[in-house]
Amino acid sequence: MRFAKDPVLDLFDDSANGVALPIVDGQLHYFPNAFTEAEADALMQRCLTELPWRQDHINIAAKSIPIPRLQCWLGDPDAHYSYSNIALSPQPWPEFLLPIKARIETLCAHSFNSALANYYRDGTDSVDWHSDDEQELGENAVIASLSLGTSRVFELKHRYKSSLQTLKTTLSHGSVLIMKGSTQQNWRHRIAKVKHLDEARINFTFRKILRKKVEG
Repeated sequence: MRFAKDPVLDLFDDSANGVALPIVDGQLHYFPNAFTEAEADALMQRCLTELPWRQDHINIAAKSIPIPRLQCWLGDPDAHYSYSNIALSPQPWPEFLLPIKARIETLCAHSFNSALANYYRDGTDSVDWHSDDEQELGENAVIASLSLGTSRVFELKHRYKSSLQTLKTTLSHGSVLIMKGSTQQNWRHRIAKVKHLDEARINFTFRKILRKKVEG
């Protein structure tokens, strides 16, 4: 484990195998080489050309503001999802993503019925501090994050314990980060903007949307 300048702690080493990461009030597991470079290259290219990317907007101060990235929501037919007043209906799983999903499910020992794909076109695209704690995901959600393309810094900050250091790492091409246990309840995470970065990144966060119980 390597320590960066306070208040940032660099969690991850570059082991070829999965690494269980020391974090309080949550669980993290990192696979830096879940996919080979050739596999990740081919997957990146297909995602760029074949996924139905869309530009969504959020309302801030009565203005409609485009979110700083493109995205698409993929999943089973009833895996509907919403966040920040953005309602997402699932696009069908592309055939080329099904073996990717299966490998990630094997890494996690957990099944998924949906994935949010984010396309960071360059360093001006980002996602601000947030937790994946929407009601549709239930408590102690398992989130598997697959990174493709240029490496970007991933940061985590505890929601309640300000004395804890911010944690950060660089997520590499073909890597998978698994967040589980109470991570989403206790930590926020983000991908910050980067100056003078022209290369693209695609990220998938695989999730399991819980079906609502029908009363009666």
